[in-house]
This record gives sequence, structure tokens and C-alpha cells, in this order.
Amino acid sequence: MKKTLLSLIMLFPVLALSQNISGKISQNGNIVSEIEIVAIKDQKKQATVSDEKGNYSLKLFENGNYRIKFIQDGEEIWATNLDVNGNVKQDFFIEKKREKQIEEVTLTKKKKLIERKADRLVFNVSNSVASQGMDGTEALTTTPLVKVDENSGVSIVGKSGVAVMINERILNLSGSELVNYLRSLRSENIEKIEVITTPPAKYEAQGNSGLINIVLKKNLNLGWSGSLTTSLQQQTYTGYSNNVTVNYQNEKLRSSLKLRHYDYEKHSYENYRIEGADGLKSSDDRRDFGNGLGANLSVDYLFNDKSNAGFIYDYGFAHSNMDIVNTSDYFQNGNYTNTLSTNAEHRGKSKQQTISAYYDLKFGKKDNKLSITGNYFSNVPDSNIDFTTIGNSGTPSVVKTPSVVDYKIYSGQADLTLPYEFAKTEMGVKFTNFDNNSDISYQNLINGVYIIDPAKSNVFEYNEKNYAAYVSFEKSFNEKWSAKAGLRYEYSTVNGNSVTSGQQTENSYGKFFPTAYISYKANDNNTFNINYSKRINRPGFRAINPYRWYININSYFTGNPLLTPSVNHNFELSYVYKGKLSVSSYFQRTVDAFDQLVNLEGENRISTFANFYNQNSMGFSLNYSDTFFKAWEANYSADLSYMETKVFLTDAASRKGNSYDFNLQNNVSLNKSKTIQLIFNYWFRLPSNSGNVYMEYAGNFTSGLKLSLMEKKLQMNLIVSDIFKQSRSRGQIYYTTGTHFYNNYYDARRLTLSATYTFGNKKVKGTDRDVKFDEKNRAN
Repeated sequence: MKKTLLSLIMLFPVLALSQNISGKISQNGNIVSEIEIVAIKDQKKQATVSDEKGNYSLKLFENGNYRIKFIQDGEEIWATNLDVNGNVKQDFFIEKKREKQIEEVTLTKKKKLIERKADRLVFNVSNSVASQGMDGTEALTTTPLVKVDENSGVSIVGKSGVAVMINERILNLSGSELVNYLRSLRSENIEKIEVITTPPAKYEAQGNSGLINIVLKKNLNLGWSGSLTTSLQQQTYTGYSNNVTVNYQNEKLRSSLKLRHYDYEKHSYENYRIEGADGLKSSDDRRDFGNGLGANLSVDYLFNDKSNAGFIYDYGFAHSNMDIVNTSDYFQNGNYTNTLSTNAEHRGKSKQQTISAYYDLKFGKKDNKLSITGNYFSNVPDSNIDFTTIGNSGTPSVVKTPSVVDYKIYSGQADLTLPYEFAKTEMGVKFTNFDNNSDISYQNLINGVYIIDPAKSNVFEYNEKNYAAYVSFEKSFNEKWSAKAGLRYEYSTVNGNSVTSGQQTENSYGKFFPTAYISYKANDNNTFNINYSKRINRPGFRAINPYRWYININSYFTGNPLLTPSVNHNFELSYVYKGKLSVSSYFQRTVDAFDQLVNLEGENRISTFANFYNQNSMGFSLNYSDTFFKAWEANYSADLSYMETKVFLTDAASRKGNSYDFNLQNNVSLNKSKTIQLIFNYWFRLPSNSGNVYMEYAGNFTSGLKLSLMEKKLQMNLIVSDIFKQSRSRGQIYYTTGTHFYNNYYDARRLTLSATYTFGNKKVKGTDRDVKFDEKNRAN
């Protein structure tokens, strides 16, 4: 340490007289980003890293002849000599690849925590101490603009949901399977997380969800590696989960095997009250419990430096159960009329399989790239609901409702990238086929025998075909200005057939979906962006399927086969300052939006979907990330928005109002090596409006301790969530016929104890490469 300090003191006057070289780096006509440039003279080394546009700037000790070397992913790929006399403007054109590597290089430039590109916000996880020692789900909670909720899943500020990608390819999992897969990832293996609020034309136009791309670290080390994670969750009841990951890599083959298992049990309650001419007071006391297991195998084989192929197979099996005690009191004009008490047992199991295969080929002098991908997805949920309902008459009604649903989706696509000098060009085509066949039977127990009620049973057949083509162009005009624009066309045919009722629906439509992005980088500290995208939101299969899920003999949920897609127009203006402050304003116009509606007619409560409103919303989001006193890493964000909803065709009430969300994250290191850390996080939402819903205050205060032991091979976390039990879902839903009130809690107060042990060569990265299969998210 003394020698290092003395060296720095001696070097200070030299640095004051240092020279600079700067310019752009390219290879085969393409810019080269994130490459290390090392200048060596008289055994002295100085280095920097090129930015996303290939620009670099390097401060040198003195004039003279330097050996300039270029390092990519830890490997020297080219070297040359350069005479320096004063400040030099020098562009480099990398010519060939070499095997020799440079070691012990100290970089003078470090990536900023937050970066802005034309179509995405980049959060560099590897630069965040607070994001280390976590699983993939927890790492997402530290990412700007991203919110993770155990019940509602992953979402982006101002968006209704999100799709997750690994290395630019859609992760073919959803729901609990997605969460458990993300938990098998380790934040130490994540380089960065990209938040794409307005997805470009390359991606499916489906959904107003945006995309999250998790980019894993790259390296060339060979051999075995892996991790073991076990976690215990104590809520009202005890649950646990386990994940095992094994990676193997040689010069040609990369492979990963991930095994996951979970077992959960929690206590929840739901209260629903309707005030109007027809009144209801409903209360559910619920025990949710289940388990699941899954495996994910990824294999990628490199034929040569121009082509590779791979496949992914994912299998998941799960049980999802509920025991519910429901009490429903009914009223007419404020006068009590009847009470129904229902004991229900929900028993469900599902089996999911995904098979994806891809082939990538680079060709031509400028590394043109062709990618061909095929996907197949199968999901077969099998459920049975047995319930007994007793009213004031005292006569019990015993009902069984077994159901089987069979989802099958397959798709094929081809994507072509052409890095022309005038603009980087991307184009592609895709075809997707959906099949959904379901059979639900409503059976009454009469004289000891279950008799099918044909009026309440249904067999439904659904087929949808989507054809898509897109083209996009991306251009950097100079060091400050860049732009990207694209156009996607999608044509869909839809056929639905209710075999039981004889109702058939047919529909076809085609639409264009433009996207546009402009980026202005004033300097290294200030970046501005303006974006536009048009999106479509197609209903999921449950929202379309007309079969019924019964809560008691008078209450059920059903889909609507006449639903049509809604269209979203998204505008966004954003600004990033010094990689710490991110500010964005957005406007969104939604036309023919659909959502769930609840109607009460006498004692018949029906929940269904309908296209019933248009909505304008605008908002302002802010995120600030910084480190104070070298030990306290903070990440603070806020989202303020205003919406106005115009309702048509239904008795839902038109509404307007504001929404306020805040997230305060703090990570404090208790020692210099940062192996002991405390976290204090608080998310809260002030009373807010969304659609025809008013939401009361909600929050979640989380605190805990993170320990890194055995040279960081063993990571232990102790986290307590929702300490003050503020994570309740309460509010009102407004209709012209009356007001509905809800008050729900899903056992969010939780203690989590987890331990992760890593083994083998920690620098090995598994394949973790998934394929674009966006439509799979609708099969839920």
C-alpha cells in the first residue's frame, strides 16, 4: 500500500502534463463498443473502454512511441504502434485477431451506472454493490423503472406488465415458473439489465408491457461451474425453494442445466362489497398452497466463428391448490335477503413444455447476420373445484366442476441484420399458430349421483394465426445524434367455436405498427431521447374463453369470445445526467381497451371482460442512483401520473385522477471489503386512480442483512418484507349503478433466509440464451 501511494505521488506531476489520444474504433466496417484500449510504453500501461458508439478517449503519461493493444472479453484481438506528440485524433480499424492476452490492466474509465441508448435504458448491474449477492428477481427490484410484486409479477413504470428476455431472446416462461427461473440466476453473473419501455419493430407488437432484457456476463474461460441456492420463507405458514445450476463450456460447446423446486403455503383473505339496488358483502378466508418443479437445459454449439446453433428445453410441473371459506350476504335496496356459505376445494395441476431451436449465421465482409428460430409450447392445466353451498333454506348444494384445458403454440421466424454504412438494417418475418381446446363440466350431486348441467358446462375450441413482417433502420449521424425507425405489419385470423352452445366467432384484421427513436448526446454527462411506438393488446385465452369458473352456485367468472384487441400509442421523452439521474415524461393513448367487469343481478354475480373504455394517461418518472461515503448506495425513484378514462357501452363510470408511486432503496456496507451489508427499502403508493378504480395507500418496508463468506463463494441473506403490514390492496371501483369496495391481503409479511454456494470456475457463463416467443405470455 505504501509503494502504491508513493507511486501515485510521483506520477502526479507527470499526469499534469499528460497527452490525449481519441477517436473511433471499427472492425469490418462496424463500430466496436465496450472494447479495452491499452497503451504501453516503457512497461507503463494506461487503458480505457470504448463507448456504445465506438468512441474512446485515453490520457497518456508523455509523448513518444506507444504499443496500442485492443482487448475484448479478456482476449487481445489486435495491436499496433502509434507515435504520440501532443493531443492526437486517431481512428483505429481492427484488422485481425490474436491469441495473446494482457493481464493486470487498470482501466481509467468505468461504465456509468445508468446509460441511455436509442430504444432502452441500461442499468449496469455489475457496477452496483447493492445488486450483488442476489438472485435475478431481487436484482430486478434494484433496476430503475422496474417494479417486482409477488402477486402481480414484473412491471415497468407506466406499463401494465412486462416480458423478460435473456440476451435479447424472450424467456419462454410466465407466472410462478418465470419467477422461479429468475431466482435461479445470480446477480454476480448479470452484466446489465436493459429496460425497453417502447419496444422497436423487431419485437412483437403485442401488449403494452415493454421488455426487460437481462444481459449475462461474457468470458472465454473453459470448464465447469455452478451454484446451489436454498431459501426458506416464513409467512403464516412455511415455504421453501431450491435451485441448482450447472454450466459447462469448452471451445465449441456451451451448456447449462437449471433445476428448480418450490413448495409454498400462505394465508390470504379477500373482501368484496357492492352497494346499490342489488347489494353484496362477500368475504373469502383462503389458504393457498402448492408445489412445483422444473428443469431447463440450454445447449449452444459453435461450428466456427461465423455460425452457431442451439436448443432450449424447459419442463415444468406444478400443483396449485386453494381451500376457501366464502360467506356472501345479499341485499335488495339496502334490506338483507339471504346468506350463502360456501366451502370450496380447488385442486389444480399443470404441465408445461417448451422446445426452442435456433441457428445463427454471419456472412459477408460486414458480418451480415441471419437468425432462424422455431418454437413449440404446450400447457395442459387440469383442475377440479368441489364446493358445497348452504343458504337460509338449509338445503346444501354440492357441485363438482372438473375442467381440462389444452394450449398449444408453435411459431417460426427469420431475422436478418445488414450493417450497411448508411444505416444498420434489420428485417424479418414470423408465423405463429395458437390452439386452445377446453372442456369444463358443471355437475350437481343429486341422490348421490353427479349429474351434468348442460346449461353451465361448455366445450370451446379456439384457433388464432398471426403473420408478421418488419423492417427497421438505425443510424448514427455523428457523435451526438442517432436515430432508429421501424415498421411492423401483423395480420391475424381468429376462429372460436363453443361446441356446447353452438356459438361461433370469426374475425380477421391487419395493422401497421410504426416505431421511431431519436437520441441526442450533448456530452458525456447529458443524453436526451424521444420515442414513439404503436402497440396492440390482444386478450389472453382466459378472457376469450366463454366457459365458467364458479365461486358458489350463483357466482362465476367467464370469458367473452367477442373481445377485440385494443391499440396503444406511446410517446416518451427522457433525459439521463451523469449516469445517475434518469428523468422521463410519457403520454399514452389507449383505444377500445378491455378489462374485467363485475355485475350483480339479484344474487347472481358475474365477472367477465368487455371492450368498454378509451384512456389518456401522462406521467413523469424520476430515478436517482448514487453512492455516498463509499459505503451507502442509494436508488430513489418516483412516478407521478394523470389519467382520464372515457367509458362506453357499459355501466362502468368514467373517471380521471392522479397516481403516485415511490421507491426508496438503501444499501449500506459495514466493512471495507463490503462483505457485510444492510438493506433498507421502502416502496409506497399514495392514494391513486387507475381506470375506474380508486386505490388507497399501500406500502412495503423491507429490511435485512447480506453476508459474503468463504471468499464470496457463500452468500447468505436474511430479509424481512412488509414489516408494517402495509401491503394491502384496498379501494373502490365505480359504476353508474353503484360502488364496489375491495380489501385484500395476500400474506406479504415474510421472513426469507437464503444461502447460495458457488463452485467451479466462477467465470464460466452458461448459455442462458432463449428465443423470441412473445405470444406464450397469453397462454395463462
